[in-house]
Amino acid sequence: METLDPEAGAILLVDKPITWTSFNVVAKIRSALHKLCGHRVKVGHAGTLDPLATGLLIIGTGKMTKALPDLTGQDKAYTATLRLGETTASYDAETPILETRSWEHVTEADIRDALTSFLGDIQQRPPNFSAKRFEGERGYKLVRWGRPVEMLHVAVRIDRLELLEFNGPEVKLFVACSKGTYIRSLAHDIGQALGCGAHLCGLRRTKSGELDIANARTVEEWSAWLDEWASTRQRPDEQGT
Repeated sequence: METLDPEAGAILLVDKPITWTSFNVVAKIRSALHKLCGHRVKVGHAGTLDPLATGLLIIGTGKMTKALPDLTGQDKAYTATLRLGETTASYDAETPILETRSWEHVTEADIRDALTSFLGDIQQRPPNFSAKRFEGERGYKLVRWGRPVEMLHVAVRIDRLELLEFNGPEVKLFVACSKGTYIRSLAHDIGQALGCGAHLCGLRRTKSGELDIANARTVEEWSAWLDEWASTRQRPDEQGT
């Protein structure tokens, strides 16, 4: 077993599955630790992933939850898939298609040229369908209540933006960026720059700071690991004096 002690405090790298919220993962691990330890263990995460995104989610337990704010502030890396010719209100596949436009005229050269305009320090408008606050309330809540929302632009940084694949209407990109960057907004804005519209149809976080998805476990793997850890750890009544 690795020398991790989730009860006292540990950083767990989780490969978040699609449709799970970040809170779902936290709740799963918190519940497992409560059952295994016999008491509540503090659990939190660094850097939310949308339900339709997969990949690296950093979980802190016990005293290591204090490290989460610093970990949240680290730069991120993603692989993102855009679908050209379709726009949505949420900028991803969570909401219905609002508009369809022709994309067939777009070439690989057009995409590469458009990507260059998003490199460096840019101003980005977060999606209205987001956890970003607008006038004191979460944007997604206001939208669902029928309230008008117009998020303000924020400063973000795109360090690398590379075309990985161009297959029909789908465009796969590698993105390295600062914290707080909305890849959904980036997908939408690239679609606008190409003149055909686009939305994010796939997202996977691969890195946060120096932490890499290659070292992450699935939720099921962590559950099995915690069971093994609990079976081998020394209980207080078994400790020597």
